[in-house]
Amino acid sequence: MPRSTTARLPAADTPLRPSGALSSVDEGDDVESRIYRAVFDSVMNQRLTPGTKLPESSLCELFGVSRSVVRKVLQRLAHDHIVQLRPNRGAIIAVPSPEETRQIFEARRGLEAIIVNLATQNATARDVAELRQQLKQEHDAMNRFDQPAWARLASSFHLGLAALARNPILERYLVEMVSRCSLIVALYEPPGNAACEHEEHERIVDCVARGDAEGAVQLMDEHLRELERNVSVQRAAPDRTLAHLLGMA
Repeated sequence: MPRSTTARLPAADTPLRPSGALSSVDEGDDVESRIYRAVFDSVMNQRLTPGTKLPESSLCELFGVSRSVVRKVLQRLAHDHIVQLRPNRGAIIAVPSPEETRQIFEARRGLEAIIVNLATQNATARDVAELRQQLKQEHDAMNRFDQPAWARLASSFHLGLAALARNPILERYLVEMVSRCSLIVALYEPPGNAACEHEEHERIVDCVARGDAEGAVQLMDEHLRELERNVSVQRAAPDRTLAHLLGMA
């Protein structure tokens, strides 16, 4: 039976944020947090694609900070697997290998099986209503062909289910998995494809509403396997400035 406590789902129109357990960057207004969030959100929204260079000098100029500040943020981004630091060649957005891609999806399937099982057990009628409202926003973004919003809402759907699991540790792990999968989608998935299929999300929510944990787990597994199958090995190099890629131009 669902518990009486209602978990608050992440706002669908709010950019995703890194979990506190994944980074030591505070979520305040300090400049390190602003730089971290700018890069993180741009990756999640697929403006910054894998392999994009992050020159220290450009970041210093964009944010009006010293190299020491930029280097500290890049170290933290590297800790969270968002950035790769290359000796004597600077930082780039991380480029997952095919083998790493397989391992990440394998780990995510196991993690989300636990999450959706718990979410189904815990979800209240209000929780289900909020999930359906988020699906409506997802559908609207799809019909507008708004790919960045579509990708953000798709990721927010999975994190919304994680909130309903009411296990902060699982939720923090999923934040990392979702951010790393977003890198993979940006690297490998053909342009114009949906990061997640809207109809598959709807069927998962239907199972949650019925209290069908087994069905929800099976649908989530099929959903993530389909997402993994959709990736290809082609990627295009970005042709815009770093300011554009960070959404600052």
